[in-house]
Amino acid sequence: MTDAPKTPEPAAPVADAPKGNWVDRFAPRATVPYLRLSRADRPIGTWLLYIPCLWGVALAAMADRFTLWDLWIVLSCGLGAFLMRGAGCTWNDITDREFDAAVARTRSRPLPSGQVTLRAALVWMVVQALIAALILLSYNWLAIGLGVASVALVLIYPFAKRFTWWPQAFLGLAFNWGAVLAYAAHAGHVGLPALFLYAAGISWTLYYDTIYAHQDKEDDALIGVKSTARLFGARSRQWLWGFMALTLILASAAIITTPATGVWPPLVALAGVWAFGWHMAWQMQRLKLDDPASCMVIFRTNRDAGLLLGLFLAAAAVL
Repeated sequence: MTDAPKTPEPAAPVADAPKGNWVDRFAPRATVPYLRLSRADRPIGTWLLYIPCLWGVALAAMADRFTLWDLWIVLSCGLGAFLMRGAGCTWNDITDREFDAAVARTRSRPLPSGQVTLRAALVWMVVQALIAALILLSYNWLAIGLGVASVALVLIYPFAKRFTWWPQAFLGLAFNWGAVLAYAAHAGHVGLPALFLYAAGISWTLYYDTIYAHQDKEDDALIGVKSTARLFGARSRQWLWGFMALTLILASAAIITTPATGVWPPLVALAGVWAFGWHMAWQMQRLKLDDPASCMVIFRTNRDAGLLLGLFLAAAAVL
């Protein structure tokens, strides 16, 4: 009597995924490579895509009030961020599979390591994007149009590192689009505060993704991949302080130009900008740009920094 065939063990965890993440511990084995392809084992990217959406709906609600519809915007943006981040990461890994195979930190990812075929990755990307599209269709027409327009940014981003030293700027354009979309989903229009908030998010992305890029600067130099980390070099710390200052100025401008009722809402929101800036300054004091582990730790703490601002904006909207 022969034994029944056993389900194969999934490949070793991806090198830069948090140890003991939920995918490696709890996900069904057949789904593990696809969840890894979507970076579900590294949720920080989903947070950084989702947080600008929270900013956008809270800022828009400062001008009037929160409604039950805003609860749907908050929940659906969270699910949409998970799906679109997954689709975007899948697309990124498809286009970068040869680069990833040449970099120590990324060669364990599903495509270069052979956990997923190219055809399966393409199908998985389309499935995630289609589910996200169904969520988008629940919004008003302006928000739907903005969501469709964001696809161009998602498609372009993986190629940016091939033709510009500023791929982090392209990531900022894509990752913070949710601030404008969520603002429009609540308000039905895109005002100057939303544009200031979008610009603040782009500057914030330049800050945290330059830190992230410092992990790979040596490998990137060997394979010819461009980044702001390589561009700034020894001047990176000065640039990071500059991005931090610009982020706070633009976030403050978004709040000041919001037609809130009363004095307290803008004051509470501006206190959130102060808390946001305090957290970024705390990061800078602990950041060691030549230590990849330090860069990863500080990069991940930006979730908490962004949520701090979001909490204060929400409190201001409630007031």
